[in-house]
Amino acid sequence: MIDSSPYFVNLAYFVAALLFIMGLRRMSTPKNARSGIWIAGVGMLLAIAATFANPELSANKLLMLLAMAIGGGFSLFHARRVYLARLPQMIALYNGLGGGAAAGVAAVELLRVTEHSTAENILAVLGALIGCIAFTGSMLAWAKLSDRISTTEYFTNRQQVYLGMLVVVLILGLLLAFSQTVHPLMLLLFFIMSLLFGLAMTQPIASEDMPVLISFYNAAAGLAVSFEGFVIGNPTMMVAGSLVFAAGVLLTRLMARSVNRRLSEIMYSGFGLKHRDRHAGERRGHYNEVDSHDAAITMAYAEQVVIVPGYGMAVAQAQHKLQELTQLLEERGVNVRFAIHPVAGRMPGHMNVLLAEAGVAYEKIFDLSEINAEFRKVDVVLVIGANDIVNISARSDEKSRLHGMPILNVDEAGSVIVLKRGEGQGYAGIDNPLLEDAKTRVHLGDARETVQELISAIKSLD
Repeated sequence: MIDSSPYFVNLAYFVAALLFIMGLRRMSTPKNARSGIWIAGVGMLLAIAATFANPELSANKLLMLLAMAIGGGFSLFHARRVYLARLPQMIALYNGLGGGAAAGVAAVELLRVTEHSTAENILAVLGALIGCIAFTGSMLAWAKLSDRISTTEYFTNRQQVYLGMLVVVLILGLLLAFSQTVHPLMLLLFFIMSLLFGLAMTQPIASEDMPVLISFYNAAAGLAVSFEGFVIGNPTMMVAGSLVFAAGVLLTRLMARSVNRRLSEIMYSGFGLKHRDRHAGERRGHYNEVDSHDAAITMAYAEQVVIVPGYGMAVAQAQHKLQELTQLLEERGVNVRFAIHPVAGRMPGHMNVLLAEAGVAYEKIFDLSEINAEFRKVDVVLVIGANDIVNISARSDEKSRLHGMPILNVDEAGSVIVLKRGEGQGYAGIDNPLLEDAKTRVHLGDARETVQELISAIKSLD
């Protein structure tokens, strides 16, 4: 009797790949993102089940289940404890673990070079190199986003050091790919140098470029998984990795364009390309303060109000209070909209996730290209914890490192109210001339507490 189990395994892999594609497609819009995540999750469960049912699987299934229990348990515990404000750090962390997992698969396969063709060994080496870079690069990005590391200082002769490390990695990779046997010490040296190269690539990249960097390393991890899927003959890994790579590359390009930067300028700003001085073009001046009562009156009697959220809103977890404020203003006949910059927060879609979690209607949320031309008609703009995305030096100061980056044209509105945690300069470390504008008024303090004060003040008007 013919064993039909391989056919069902392959069919399960095929269905899982379709579910990945469907899930990714639905994740392209906030409204359908939740269902897309569930669909992709079902696809992953099906792929895991198919792997266990594969008659060619010779690994210890008990150890596999134990590893899944430990990894799944830890991720569930960690994810439930992470505030949405810290979601970018979690994304960077898990991106890195994906690249590290691909590198781990490559290490096992490179110890068995005689069982693979030369082409497979080359892909294994490439997957290992890319996976290591994605792992250590993402870990360093996580550390920077968590404020554990803040330095972007360059060191002397960095170009020569980078090139030397790259040459060593490539030579070791070629030796591994074309050798009949692999010495464990050579393999260990290759992985150590690859990991160090990932750190060296990431260390000089400026903090304001971290959202683009996370997206780039996400794409890199997907490519590494795809390569290793080809080496071990797993079609689901190939499809899933390719989808992550393609989506990551597209998102990275869109993110880079949103800040008017070339990806090469972002990735190799510390390698020798022209890099703007971090403190160039800064200027400090006086700004007008406003109390909660006056700010509330200004918004309550306006016709058009646009709210621009930033990372300060995420840190303060003010999105629910902001939704309550929006409802109060709408009850008074005020048209309230939200303007989202593509790089607001610390990852793509950060503000969209927070607002969706608070119940803000999707039709009230507009991106930069949709709303920028409307600011001239807006009576009041409320900026909450955002600096760089509304920094008008990006348009006027050629010495500013933000110069050329598209911003939200909030300065064209009739009045601007800025809620800030303190007198800091924002993520890019640059002063914002908008704060000195005569039409701008600033309120210092925790965003959640300040928005609650606005809510109380508006209620007292009735």
